[in-house]
Amino acid sequence: MTTVPAATDTTATARRRELGVFLRSRRERIRPDEVGFAPGGRRRTPGLRREEVALLAGVGVTWYTWLEQGRDINVSAQVLDAIASALRFDRQERSHLFRLAGLRFGPAQGVCSALPPSVQKTLDAVTPYPAVVLNERYDILAFNEAYCRVVLDLETVPVEERNMLWLNFVSDGWKCSFVDAEMTKHHMVAAFRAASADHLGDALWQDLIQGLLGSSPYFAELWERYDVAAPSTRTKMLEIDGYGLLRIEPINLWLSQLGPLRATVYTALDEETEDKLRQIVDAPPADPADGAGQPGRDQERQQSFR
Repeated sequence: MTTVPAATDTTATARRRELGVFLRSRRERIRPDEVGFAPGGRRRTPGLRREEVALLAGVGVTWYTWLEQGRDINVSAQVLDAIASALRFDRQERSHLFRLAGLRFGPAQGVCSALPPSVQKTLDAVTPYPAVVLNERYDILAFNEAYCRVVLDLETVPVEERNMLWLNFVSDGWKCSFVDAEMTKHHMVAAFRAASADHLGDALWQDLIQGLLGSSPYFAELWERYDVAAPSTRTKMLEIDGYGLLRIEPINLWLSQLGPLRATVYTALDEETEDKLRQIVDAPPADPADGAGQPGRDQERQQSFR
């Protein structure tokens, strides 16, 4: 007889529970009249009833109820696809559903333990554009001097706090302000939740989530929405004292040979922004004793995976 390790069992239970909450949150956002049901009648909860989802998906009501309750039941890709269609999922939501159910949706990705020096050389070469390398957990693994000058001086941030979520929701050391800060944070949390489906039993992920929930009421509010999304490449507008408005277009370069990592380069959307970026990056440091040009500074811009 084979004994299932406790950690594996805990992870499976967490996945099923998360799957149930996610389905319920998506079910409650759909109005009955949007999918052909009469809007009338007394409803205890907003959106669709469980039996209505089951009918739309062509599955049994009891089976669907058990799925939402997080019970240990078998589920096939075909049935998940039917539920996703019934709940009008987009591709990202469908992918999230499959990952929570423990089924593959798209190609699997490997994991790498360190960044090669060529990555830092590439980030430095795109100056004056700010650039960072992030993993799925939004840990900042590498960055260039332009990012420190324009967005946030990461060299003054302790390594253990170099996480984009933590910095956005807890830190106040930003050199710029985002005009669409609320939308940016909302989308970031949704992308983080989507990625977290593969890491429900990972202590590092859970520590970060609990830390954010305890430190930021706004993160907690967004987290409870159960929205999912892919990383954004929307145009961003930054306000920087002395320079005014900068229009930035992020470009994600996926480092597929290193696992689920991406280098995000913030490119200028117009010539005015290009000129301002060059002025900011080429300006002499505010404090000549800040260590610019000292040996080892480039190495400090990279950190190992945590």
